[in-house]
Amino acid sequence: MTEKKRKRNEMRPIRMNVGYLKGVPGSVLFEMGNTRVLCVATVEDTVPPFLRGSGRGWITAEYGMLPRSSPKRIPRESVKGKVKGRTQEIQRLIGRSLRAAVDLEKTGERTFIIDCDVIEADGGTRTASINGGFMALAAVLRGLGLEKKALKGFVAAISVGMKDGKTIMDLDYVLDSSADVDMNVVMNDRGEFIEVQGTAEGNTFSREQLDGMLKSAGSGIKKIIKAQKKGLKWT
Repeated sequence: MTEKKRKRNEMRPIRMNVGYLKGVPGSVLFEMGNTRVLCVATVEDTVPPFLRGSGRGWITAEYGMLPRSSPKRIPRESVKGKVKGRTQEIQRLIGRSLRAAVDLEKTGERTFIIDCDVIEADGGTRTASINGGFMALAAVLRGLGLEKKALKGFVAAISVGMKDGKTIMDLDYVLDSSADVDMNVVMNDRGEFIEVQGTAEGNTFSREQLDGMLKSAGSGIKKIIKAQKKGLKWT
């Protein structure tokens, strides 16, 4: 599918299907442009050893790209018997981002496992995983009757960058591979930052340019959170 030409501060179309898997309310197919990620939340009545007896819950994430999520087949990491560093980094990012959304003192000793499987990759797979993963988590919390007690707020993420001295939002693969600066931003619905990952690809960037990228990210994240609430029928 060819993406239409966008303005530099225009986000790709967002689509979502909550309850995508039959009988699994905590499943969300989240799409940003041509990037599609299936996010599924599972609850287990146990916690890691370091939390046993604490009364606290835990949130963790697993991330993977299906073999034909990209034009060139990606071998399954399970077959190779080793999880790549990139995969580990993204899993930790998703976990940190979602833990920031929940008061784990109020979930009881439960572990929420968020599985994010990339069906089709066209840039921004980690940010799409956070967006869909949060929706899956929120749906499960609502199913447990914990959404008002434990959920601190909505969380969303977007990529921004610089190309030819101009800020660009929501990088697809072409933009990501050619950008001078690539940045992932995670925020909550109060406009607070959870994580900022920024890298210059050959060119440095100024404080003024950084502020411009963060402002652009904030604008995009507000739109994503609005779409999340609509998709979840959140009142």
